[in-house]
Order: sequence, then structure tokens, then C-alpha cells
Amino acid sequence: MKPRNKFQQQVFDLSKKLPKITDTQQKWAFQHCIDHYGKRNAKDIITCLECAHKWKGNSELSDATLGENCPQCATKLTIVNTPKRVFKQSDYFCIVTTKGSFQVLRFFIIQYEAKAGEKAHYFISEIVQRWIAPNGKSATIARTITMSYHYDIWNFSSNLEIRNEREHHHISPTCVYPRQKVIPELKIRGYKGDNGGISHFNLFRTLLTENRAETLFKAGQTEVLRHFIGYFQLIDSYWASIKICMRNNYYIPDANSWCDYVGFLRFFGKDLHNAKYVCPADLNAEHDRYMKKKRAHQERERREEKRKKAFEYEQKFHEMKSKFFGIEITNGTIQIRMLESVEDIIKEGDTMHHCVFTSNYHLRPDSLILSACVNGVPMETVEFSLSKMKVVQCRGLHNKNTEYHDQIVELMNKNKRLIKRRMAA
Repeated sequence: MKPRNKFQQQVFDLSKKLPKITDTQQKWAFQHCIDHYGKRNAKDIITCLECAHKWKGNSELSDATLGENCPQCATKLTIVNTPKRVFKQSDYFCIVTTKGSFQVLRFFIIQYEAKAGEKAHYFISEIVQRWIAPNGKSATIARTITMSYHYDIWNFSSNLEIRNEREHHHISPTCVYPRQKVIPELKIRGYKGDNGGISHFNLFRTLLTENRAETLFKAGQTEVLRHFIGYFQLIDSYWASIKICMRNNYYIPDANSWCDYVGFLRFFGKDLHNAKYVCPADLNAEHDRYMKKKRAHQERERREEKRKKAFEYEQKFHEMKSKFFGIEITNGTIQIRMLESVEDIIKEGDTMHHCVFTSNYHLRPDSLILSACVNGVPMETVEFSLSKMKVVQCRGLHNKNTEYHDQIVELMNKNKRLIKRRMAA
């Protein structure tokens, strides 16, 4: 794609002046980005897959995967016991450099193929350049990719040209060349060669555009910086608490959990400027404690809301079931009575710890809800079907049957004539 403005034209012109990757850089990339293997066969003969040299191994170590230097090329090898003959690998390599006033990230793909008995074959090609101006403005120069589901199918016959930023341009290299060149603006903002596990491109662009990113980076709060990169506007509601952490030399080990935790503190009205709260000694324990506390609070709110809504149906419940009010059945030991209000239903559900209220059994036209007690102590809750004229459910505490279960069901079914009379009336 041709440059569309002066900025892109400047980048494109400077890109042509970048030097080719040196032999030293290539050698370092091949050595550090690629896994080097020595293949051991059943006769304990080791073949170096770098130079094809063979030598007798140590049979005592034949069952382990070990590091050993090739006697001929001195390459540090990982010895593997495998019948596999062909080894392939593809990785990315990055050079951090400058050109003019720009910070430049040069990404190369390394392709490796080794066959037992042959020297290894390497291929390296530059596929992406990320250019960042001192004000954070950026441009991308890259090759095209072929139409494939694979991420690293690059079209090596295409030219390095200005491209619109795409997902495949955000590369996480296997290794970065240790000799880096950095523009003065990044040195001022605290970059000394360690990216703290953050993508170089995201780190550089954020440091050049966000003052608070510089503060976090210099304070060593890389977890927080990584968490907010790309969404830095969200840091506003946490910034005061983050400053308290930095002031108290508190390192936030997991920014995601810490932000959730601060959200819990805010929910419960805690002081977010107090180190006692925002700098917990055990973040995970405090996070889990407040999470459970919030869930319990929300559950209480839901129950209360359901109660309020239930009372709105009090009149409907009365119209549906009032003809059965006053029904009482007893055999001297067991007393069964009709629950005659929504409040009674709620109390029954809370006492027995079951879902008679939350499942709205009392609003079913076909059901009557009764409570069975023994000497005044609630034992089981009874659901009686008006269409089937029998007990369909009878549950005690936590939905379990009690020792009186069979007697309650039998007593209820024997006295269903009382319900039939009310229905006829």
C-alpha cells in the first residue's frame, strides 16, 4: 500500500535505509530462539541435528532428556529418545532499534528444519516493522499473509510496505536481541531494556502517551500497567488507591484480582484512601472474603425483593385459596393446618429451608400448601393437588423426610373429604 500522508511517507523512506540483519544477529537468533536437539537411537548413538555428527552416548542416561554439548560443533543439545527423523520449528525474533527520531521494532520469522544425518537448515526473513514516533503516533510496515487459518503463513514474495494495523502485526517474539537502541524519550520515561513482560509495542506507545503509565513503570507496578494497557481510561476510578499502594511500597501482584477487590470495597463503602484496605497482606484471601460477603448481600437483596413482590399477590392468593382457610386435621399427635397468607408461606420456607415460597407453589391454582406440626413444632410442608386429590409433595427440613412422613401423608389423604366439601361449597 502506498503511503497516504507525510507521516507514512517519512516512515517508508526511513525504512529503506534500515541496515540488513547482521550475521552476528542471525547467529544469536538461531542459537537462542530455536530448540537444538540430539537424537538418541536404540543403540545409544547420538546424532547432532545441527551438524549431523554422531557419537556414542552414556547408556545410564538413556531414559532422561538431558543437555549435552556436541563434540564437534559445541552446540548445547537437548537429548531426546525418539524414532522421529524430521524436526521443524518456527519462531519470531525481534530487534529493538531506532531510525531518525523513531523507535523501531523489527520482527523476523525464523524457520528451522533438521533431519537426522543432515545439517540443519535455517531460514530468516523480516516480516513486520513497527514504527513509533516520540508523540506515540505509529505506523506499520509489513509483508502480506496468505489466505490461511495458520497465523504465521507469510507471503515472502510480497514487499515490506505500509499496511493498516492488523491483529497479526501484534507479534510476541520468542526472544529479543539484547543490544537495544532506544530513543531518548523512552529513556526519560524509565525504559532500561526490561519490558516487564509487556509487549514492546504496547509498552512504548503507552509510555509515550500516558503520564500515569510512566509513573507505574518507574514504580515497578508492571502488573497494573499490563492490566490497563489498551484501556487506560478505566484507571481513573482506581488511581487514588493505586497511589496509596505506591506510597506504602505495596506491590500489586495480580491487578485483575486487586481491581475486583477494590470494587468490593467500593460497594461496601470502605475508605479507598486507607492503606489498611487497599494494601491487603493476603490479596487472594481478602478478595475471596469480600466476594462471598457481596454474594450474601446480593442474595439477601434478591430475597427481600421477592418478598416485596410476593406481597403484591396477597389479594390474588386470598381469592384463589380463601375457601380452604380454616382447614385443620389432627390425630392427636400430628396437626395439619392450611397456610393462609403469603407471610405464612415465607415463614414456612425460611423455617424448613426449602423452596415452597421461592418456587411460588402457593400461586398454583391446583395446589394447597399446608404445614404439618408435631406438638407445635413444624415437621413437614405438604402440597396437596386439587385435581388429583392427593398429596404430591411432603418435605421436612432441607427437603428431607422425617420419621413422621408416612403418618402425615396417610393422615392427609384420609381427610381429603374436608377439602372436597370446601370445593363443593
